[in-house]
Amino acid sequence: MVLKWAGIVLVVAVVVIYFTKKENITEDLTPLNSSYDYIIVGAGTAGCVLANRLSEDADSSVLIIEAGGSEDENMNISIPLGQGSTLLSKEDWNFRTEPQKKACLAMHDRKCAWPRGKVLGGSSSLNAMQYVRGSRHDYDGWAKEGCTGWSYRDVLPYFIKSEDIQIPELQNSAYHGKGGYLSVSDGTATPLNKNVYARAMEELGHPITDCNGKSQIGYCSSQETTRNGARDSTAKAFLRPAMKRKNLHVSINSHVTKILIKDKRAVGVSFVRNNRKHSIMANKEVIVSAGTVSSPQILMLSGIGPKEHLKSKGITVKADLPVGENLQDHVMTFMDFHDNTTSMATIDEIMSPVTIIQYLAWGSGFLTKSLLEGTAFLTDDEKIPPHLQFHFYSLMIDPRVTSIMLDVLNIDTKLKDGKEKEYQRNKDRNIGTFSILPILLHPKSRGTIRLQSNDPFDPPLMDPNYLDHPDDIKTFLRGVREVLRLGSTKAFKSIGASSQDPLKAYNPQCDNHSPDSDEYWICRLRHHTYTVHHQTSTCRMGATNDPNAVVDPELRVRGIQNLRVVDASVMRNVPSGNTNAPTIMIAEKAADMIRNIDSVKSIREKTDQL
Repeated sequence: MVLKWAGIVLVVAVVVIYFTKKENITEDLTPLNSSYDYIIVGAGTAGCVLANRLSEDADSSVLIIEAGGSEDENMNISIPLGQGSTLLSKEDWNFRTEPQKKACLAMHDRKCAWPRGKVLGGSSSLNAMQYVRGSRHDYDGWAKEGCTGWSYRDVLPYFIKSEDIQIPELQNSAYHGKGGYLSVSDGTATPLNKNVYARAMEELGHPITDCNGKSQIGYCSSQETTRNGARDSTAKAFLRPAMKRKNLHVSINSHVTKILIKDKRAVGVSFVRNNRKHSIMANKEVIVSAGTVSSPQILMLSGIGPKEHLKSKGITVKADLPVGENLQDHVMTFMDFHDNTTSMATIDEIMSPVTIIQYLAWGSGFLTKSLLEGTAFLTDDEKIPPHLQFHFYSLMIDPRVTSIMLDVLNIDTKLKDGKEKEYQRNKDRNIGTFSILPILLHPKSRGTIRLQSNDPFDPPLMDPNYLDHPDDIKTFLRGVREVLRLGSTKAFKSIGASSQDPLKAYNPQCDNHSPDSDEYWICRLRHHTYTVHHQTSTCRMGATNDPNAVVDPELRVRGIQNLRVVDASVMRNVPSGNTNAPTIMIAEKAADMIRNIDSVKSIREKTDQL
């Protein structure tokens, strides 16, 4: 009886602590105006930043429209370790690609899973919170290809402007900012970070670095967008602080169906909210920030895109542009290491009352980390962007949690069952597991986004065309070999770590290849190809006369006035690393261009020589 009442007290304590900690903020439910100066389509990573910055001007009215709901409706969004449970939720678009010919062969119908945020904050509310800016050579490359004003020197001040660095050893770095909206914290979760991963990389000749500092090349502890143990999405960091402004309205659960265009000018948007169609006018600009998948879809539904494709869907062509072309993405695979020191995290430990109260009351403990606690960048030439990235994932979760993740990844059922058994055997033998994820950074393969129909509620056709170019699989294989080299280091051997391929037994298609041969690993990579959720470039930026560009360096849609695209879809090429931080930078810079101001002049004076 005492234990029963103790349990009840614990539950009550959790509920009280949770609701007293929640901010008392609700979405603006007042009637919407008939027009606004700026209408932002999509309250995702970029849109939330834009809404804040544009509404800083009290004389400008701003409406931001989001297809999903509030991030407050799913508590797991705020909990770093709860990230996996947000996938396949109602906050996820739950996209699936078209069947792939040379990749994702172990997935149901050869379709890769593409989780995307359908909620305030967009994918910044669902991602693994990694803060990576990319290589300086990425942005210098954009500038050389016609994206004037987007060199590393141009964009660095905007990264710094957003940031509120929480990592003590980086507090005085000229490459980092203090006092910005976005909190960046240390991702270290276990002793493996410095005692094993960093040491092993050094043994192989790779330096320890701040990957967002002077040089990206080498190993660095993860930097995460978290504050006080909670996710710092752009909804929380940028949108929430601005929502008390009278000139900013937020419309959630509002599905945009079309941009209204008259005489080659964007004049407003149509959307469906509460099963009713609404049309609202834009006095100055419509800004599409719906992401790499949905921004091209909305443009094409509005008559902006490849002429023949639009005609085939019965859509009147307003501008013949390569919308949906040039799709790029990072792919990865999982490589496990079994050792005798790390422990498996069971669902009982994760959900224990002590763990939950520790998190809710003090913002500390097991739930505060994503466990992607290290990353590394490898290059053959420091004068060009790196070709490979590694993520180091520190803890194996028990099969009940793993099962959810395998559903997220769209793994074929028989493969899923086998992997669960593998994890259970390791648990029974008390074998710990950590994973290294090799990532192909600059694929030469290109994919497309196309309309399935002219119905705005039909998901688009997403074909990344993974590993189609022969050079991609060669570079990907190099990543595998470099990960296997880590297994021979003293650092890995000191904890008894040995490389295991947990999926080997479930790849009968690869059995005819010699174990550990290049042919085996190529087969393995083509079967177990996973997105890193870094889709970009479907509304590509370029010079005004660039036939491959959708937007100019001011992010204005070519041939249509008062219309811009501001999100990861405008990236000239996918950057070297995770795309959340670069997308925030793009929105910061776009806000200055739209308002015709220079908010980073004082920062630039300090960074011009970096």
